[in-house]
Amino acid sequence: MSSRPRTGPPKHANKYAWKPNAGVKINETEVGGRFRPLSDITGVCPKCKDQIEWKRKYGKYKPLSEPAKCQKCTKRAVRQAYHNLCNACAKEHNVCAKCSCHVDRIVGRDITEVEAEQKMLQAAISNARERDKRSLLRAMNKGKSQTKEKEQDQDPTDGQHKAGDLFKAGSLEAYAGTARDDEDEDASDDEAQVVVN
Repeated sequence: MSSRPRTGPPKHANKYAWKPNAGVKINETEVGGRFRPLSDITGVCPKCKDQIEWKRKYGKYKPLSEPAKCQKCTKRAVRQAYHNLCNACAKEHNVCAKCSCHVDRIVGRDITEVEAEQKMLQAAISNARERDKRSLLRAMNKGKSQTKEKEQDQDPTDGQHKAGDLFKAGSLEAYAGTARDDEDEDASDDEAQVVVN
């Protein structure tokens, strides 16, 4: 072999991207399957988020089977793989939960924020009709599946609607208000028909 380093592009390019476990059928009920997808990456700096995403993309990611110990408080409160600190300690010290570096910007949302949003969503659609609730939830689940497909570098289908196409209201509260107004109008129309008959 020559001692000269090789320069320039590779001799050939791959025709298709490599996929981990391409021939293996994945059980949809296992973690990482369709019914139990992997959790969002939160509480880390952008560099660490890219590292964890690379592990997920190329089949190197190993999720935690049980909570791990936090290196600051020594409680078993670390719930995400490759994290060294629990969410509380990372937030308190304003550091990345993986590399423990001081950062200005943390990627992802906190679990408490997500739970608060879920409660607000439930309260907003509680007064809507059952048909509208199910339509909204279907549209939201379809939107989640489309974003997952985009992350996996698959082509999204063009004919699918988004929640904004189905429900013209700007927010869930506005939609819930319109649903209540519609029910009031329906009730007054029924009363008018009874009076006429």
